[in-house]
Amino acid sequence: MQSIFDSKTYSVLARVLMLMFALSGFSLVAACDNQDPAEDAAEQMGETMEDAGDAVEDAADEAQDEMQ
Repeated sequence: MQSIFDSKTYSVLARVLMLMFALSGFSLVAACDNQDPAEDAAEQMGETMEDAGDAVEDAADEAQDEMQ
């Protein structure tokens, strides 16, 4: 006796559904492309914090080099 999961119809249906979910996800990401000023400010703040963290790491590396 053959299971429904072994049928070709199920396989095709599963692939179609996965494709539909993937395409809907891409369309949602594309729709969120326009950012408002608050999102821009948050993004800039995040980049600034990342740059500050990199600067602290560089200073710590330099201090460690000087200690050796």
